[in-house]
Amino acid sequence: MALPEVAETVAASGMSLDVVKTIATAGTIAIGAIMPAFAIGWIGSKGLEAIGRNPEAASKVQSAMILAIAFAEAIAIYALVVALIVKFV
Repeated sequence: MALPEVAETVAASGMSLDVVKTIATAGTIAIGAIMPAFAIGWIGSKGLEAIGRNPEAASKVQSAMILAIAFAEAIAIYALVVALIVKFV
């Protein structure tokens, strides 16, 4: 949908554009926070499982686990940036 069509749809529904932006921002932040949280939990679980199976490889597994958690957290930060752009632009 092009922006004029979205504006017409919003006007026809009786909601203001600010309300639509707020709802879109809330949805973006909710999905952008929940999914990386699940990913971080899963990464941590599998990393500790691997360390439990092979304690000698703990340093290698831990390094890879921390790097993967950092990438998952970066996705949450990208979602925050997108939400702020939606809200204020």
